[in-house]
Parts: sequence; C-alpha cells; structure tokens
Amino acid sequence: MNIKKELLREHSKRQANRIARYACRSNSNFKELIQCYSSHDYVLAQRAAWSVSIAGRMNPKLVAPHIKYLVDVISRKDVHNAVIRNSVRILEAINIPKKYQGKVMQACFGFLENYSVPGAIKAYSMTTLYNLSKKYPEIKGELKSIIEDRREQETPAFKSRGRKILFDLNQRE
Repeated sequence: MNIKKELLREHSKRQANRIARYACRSNSNFKELIQCYSSHDYVLAQRAAWSVSIAGRMNPKLVAPHIKYLVDVISRKDVHNAVIRNSVRILEAINIPKKYQGKVMQACFGFLENYSVPGAIKAYSMTTLYNLSKKYPEIKGELKSIIEDRREQETPAFKSRGRKILFDLNQRE
C-alpha cells in the first residue's frame, strides 16, 4: 500500500482504520505514516493524523521512537488542529517519558487556558494532565481550578471530560 496515495484518495473512518491497521504491521509502514503526518502538505498531514492516532492506540510501542515529534508538534502554530488533537490524543494514552513531561504539561495547560483552542484538544489535554497528576500531585490544584473556572463557558466535550476528571481528582484526595 502507498499510504500517501491512499490518504489523499479517500478521507473516511473506514479508510483511516484500514491505513492504521496496515501501518501497525511493521515499523517501516508506521514510519511511512509518520512521514505523511509530519508533511508540510496540510491536507496530507491532517488526514494522516487520524490514522496515526488509531495506530498509536492499537500499538503504542510503534509510537515510542516518534514521541519527540508528537511532543514538539503540540507546541507548533503552523500545523492543522487535527495534527495537534491527535498528538494529544496519543499522549493521553501512553506513558510519556520523563524528559518530555514538563513540555507536555506546559502545552496542555496552555490549551486549557486558551478559549480559541478546540474542545477536543482541551478534553485530551485534561486527561493527559490528569494522568500526569498521578506523578506530579502538585498540578492537581491548577487542573481543578481551570476546569472549575472554565466549564460554564466551554464546549460539551470540555464539560463532560471536566466532570469526570474533577470527580476522579476529588476521589484521590
């Protein structure tokens, strides 16, 4: 399969899943998908993002060599929101190496504090921060405060995820 050609041929859930399954068959296939994901072609990167997210959740070990890219891309302003959303979606589901945790926390708190960031990015950021709060309990207060302060003005995705995370944070106290 030529992943780039397939990504540009059709954009659908079925296609994203098919490409993700193919990418999970080998490191070289996954690397080809990551190359599309990191492309400067806006449409190609956007479409690859969905498949990377699916593949990364199917086989987190394939993501390990590319974590630095995922962490770097969430701070960029020149990429499609789909690339950022799916990078944070992967980060919420994996064990983030210690050397990247600070940068991830900074980016995720920044997403939560910015009203113009789409709700899905904020929802994945909340979960990522919640997961990191298990290692860094000192961030719990800031996370709770942001969720409580923002939830009335935010999207349904933010409100739903925020309720769950507040409940879990309060259970851990």
